[in-house]
Amino acid sequence: MTRLPIFPALLVAFSLVAQEAPGTEAPKATATKLTLQGAIETSLKNNLQVQIASETRDFTRAGLTIEQGAFDWNLTGSLNLGKTQDASRSQSYPGGPFVSSESTTFSRNFTVGSTKAFGWGGNLSLNYAPTYRFSKGTVNGGPEVPFTSNPYDGSFSATYTQSLLKNFGRDATESRLIVARKSAQAADLGFQKAIIDLVASTESLYWDVVFAQQNLENKQQTLALAQKQLKENQIRVQVGTLAPIEVTSSEASVAQREQDIIAAEAQLMNAKDALIRALYPSAERPAGLELADAPSVQPLDMDESAAEKQALANRIELKSARLDLESKQVLETAAGNRTLPQLDAFATYNGNAASQIASEGLAAVNKDLTKGAYPGYTVGLQFAMPIQNRAARGNRAQARANRRSSELSLRDLELGITLEVRQAFRNLDASTKGVAAGEKTRYFREKDLEAEQKKFENGMSTNFLVLSKQNDLDTAKSSELQSRITYAKAVTALEKALGHLLEARKLEVK
Repeated sequence: MTRLPIFPALLVAFSLVAQEAPGTEAPKATATKLTLQGAIETSLKNNLQVQIASETRDFTRAGLTIEQGAFDWNLTGSLNLGKTQDASRSQSYPGGPFVSSESTTFSRNFTVGSTKAFGWGGNLSLNYAPTYRFSKGTVNGGPEVPFTSNPYDGSFSATYTQSLLKNFGRDATESRLIVARKSAQAADLGFQKAIIDLVASTESLYWDVVFAQQNLENKQQTLALAQKQLKENQIRVQVGTLAPIEVTSSEASVAQREQDIIAAEAQLMNAKDALIRALYPSAERPAGLELADAPSVQPLDMDESAAEKQALANRIELKSARLDLESKQVLETAAGNRTLPQLDAFATYNGNAASQIASEGLAAVNKDLTKGAYPGYTVGLQFAMPIQNRAARGNRAQARANRRSSELSLRDLELGITLEVRQAFRNLDASTKGVAAGEKTRYFREKDLEAEQKKFENGMSTNFLVLSKQNDLDTAKSSELQSRITYAKAVTALEKALGHLLEARKLEVK
């Protein structure tokens, strides 16, 4: 009688060892050990969405450069070389002798100028134009003589025009540049938002693999318990202490556990494939992954009102929406300015040089121009106004409507983020309590199963009740694991809702 308990124990131990053998994984030397932080860094390095967001940011920044180009200096220049031959016949009085002449004219004209627009609504135009014009020829077939004694000449002009009503001030003239600058800032925020979304997505995929991996382990443990129960029941049937019908339910339980393992293995493979796809979209993929981190529960040290204030101050979406509103306000101001009449004041300086003989050349011309030897000045006003100006008034109405729409969108976004923070805060609090409840439930289910097994061994329970307690324990373990994964994802959701997910992960966007 004393040998019977030893024999079943040996059979049960043998069955457990036999069960572990088929499920033994391939050597982990080929698997990549991956922490959560390592997964995030790998995803940021390889993910295509980050590269797309980076290119979008560069594209928007280039738009700022384009708008800045409207206020660049514009340099113009021209050089003309010419030769003209001409002839004429004329009479000084009717019936008098004819006078004939032939001439050849050589010309060289060089012009260089520069223009620049200023942000306050002014425009400056500079122009420097030295010239050379020399003619020679014959009269009545005589010897060739020069017709020009002073071929060199030149001028310099400078004109400044200032808008006084329409297009006056930086808000009107630089509106496109201001909007482009804010768009570039929004593009930086958009890049950060893409990083935040990627980090949150990577963490979710990471915890999915952790859940699938631990869930498979739980199913394997549950199968071992079912196989142990089956072996003991078979022994009890052999010794006549249990009816053969009880073995059938144990065999059904083992088959069900094996089916659960098949499903859990498929779930693990799918979760790993999804994580590998996110981490290595185009790079060489590892043969396998071994996750090193598990979710840990920590107390929440922030109240709901503080969380709302932090989210309203830090959320990328709100910063982008505020930039959009500021851009719409700038465009509305500029559209209102364009409804004004055009009134420009201008002042022009014209510097001329005396015609110079060939021996003095351009040096003498430039000397006259630089000293202002022969100045001229012009000042005046220019006025223009469309009679009905419907196009400008329509543009102003559209700009006003866009600004109001942005204000409403910003307010709606603030309300949505406030609700998101409250839900994330409460979900995390509930998840924290759920983990504690899950641990307690799993603990008591283990004790309940142990008690039921002892009662069954003493003939005070049935095989059905033992299998039911095994099912209850399996459910409790799965619930506890799910509550931990839910907690980990709730932490990510709250940190994302608060707008400091990157800071919490010690990431810096450049």
